[in-house]
This record gives sequence, C-alpha cells and structure tokens, in this order.
Amino acid sequence: MKFNFYGFKAIYFHEINRFGRTLAQSLLSPVISTSLYFIVFGSVIGSYVENIDGISYGSYIVPGLLMLTLLTQSISNTSFGIFFPKFNGTIYEILAAPISTFETVLAFVGAGATKTLIVGTVIFCTSLFFVDVKVQYPLLMVFLLILVSFTFALFGFLIGLMSKDFEQMSIIPSLVITPMVFLGGSLYSLDMLPKFWQTITYFNPVVYLINGLRFSFYGVSDFNIWISIGIMIIFLIICVISVMILLKKGYNIKA
Repeated sequence: MKFNFYGFKAIYFHEINRFGRTLAQSLLSPVISTSLYFIVFGSVIGSYVENIDGISYGSYIVPGLLMLTLLTQSISNTSFGIFFPKFNGTIYEILAAPISTFETVLAFVGAGATKTLIVGTVIFCTSLFFVDVKVQYPLLMVFLLILVSFTFALFGFLIGLMSKDFEQMSIIPSLVITPMVFLGGSLYSLDMLPKFWQTITYFNPVVYLINGLRFSFYGVSDFNIWISIGIMIIFLIICVISVMILLKKGYNIKA
C-alpha cells in the first residue's frame, strides 16, 4: 500500500501549528519551571551538597530535569492531540479520510515527538546559563532523546485513546510519571540512599532512563547503559502493540 504523504503531512503540520499557537504554554512554561529548579536546587541546595561522582550538583541534575521535561511533554502533547478530536467530534473526519492507521499514528506521534525535542533542546540550552554542562557522548545523547521522545509520545497517544475525559488524561502524567521521575534519581545518586530504598528504586523503570541519559553526559551511571536502552525498546514495542490493538478494535473512537 502506497504511503499517503499528503494525509500524513496534513495531520503532522496541524499539530505543529497548534504548538505555535500555544507557544507561551508549550515552551515558556517548561523553561521557567526548569530555571526555577536550577535556581533552587542547583544554586541554593547545590552549595551544601558535595560533588557527586566528581560532578558538581548543578551539572549532575541536568539529565534528570531534561528527562522530566521529555516524559511530561511527550505524553501531554500527543495525548491531547488525539483526545481533542475525540472530544469535539472531528476524529470521524480522520477516520473517513483515505489514510491508514499507521500513517495516522505516525503523524500524531511524530508531531508530538518533534514538539518535545524542540522543548528539550531549549531546556538544554537554558541549563548552559546556570551550570557547566559537558556531553561526553553526543551521538548517544541524541539517540536517547529521540528514542524517549517517540516512545513516550506513543505512550501519550495510548493514554489519549483510553481516556474518556480530561481528568483521566491528566492522571498518569501528574500522579504517576512526575513522582517516578523525582523518585528515580533525577536529583540524586542511588548511592546516597539506604540499601532498602535502593532496592525499591530498582523497580522504577524511569531510573534506568535517567541513568542512561546521565551516562551520555558524564559517562557515569548506576546501571549498564544497555539495560537502559533495552528497557526503552521493550516499552516501545509494548506501546506499539497496544495502540494497534486498540485502534483495530476502535476502542473509545467508534461508537
């Protein structure tokens, strides 16, 4: 079957244009929030914390804060992107259009990941004004940023499909993902925790993502980098299978 480039482009750029219309909320809000983290944690608390693995505290928390932005932005961008057409009824125009399920998902997820990468790049540039950041493995960093953005954009698409109202759509990003990031070593090293809490933290999948990104920056990690990449790929496959099953059944779309 021939790829419908025009249908893909229409959905993709419609989502990108929506990002431009809400630039203050989509871009300025995470930049201001991250700047406050650097001011409070990097400057104030960091002055009382010794270097971690030979890295200043302000620099050490950059990968964690960047991962927090990537996860929350990629999920919210794509979940809202697919939920809003369901909410206002325009989803039926997409379903009636001569565009395949794969092309539809790729357009929404691609747009969500693109917006997330734009915000992530701005956050990274913002961190340079506050702390000294060195990227030891730049290609690995770019690979991880793209992999995380697309995987969690797909996860956000899944959340948007399953949600029946705005409240349900916001539960996972606010009550699950954000706490998991903060409890996943974004602002500290696992070696700083007691043995019991270190063991508990191993069951938090986000901790492997943060450590993978931190390794690309400074070459230090609490885990092997291949564990981080492997978990990310497994989660991506699970999301792909789940989305395809729900779309094939028309879950929460076809009444």
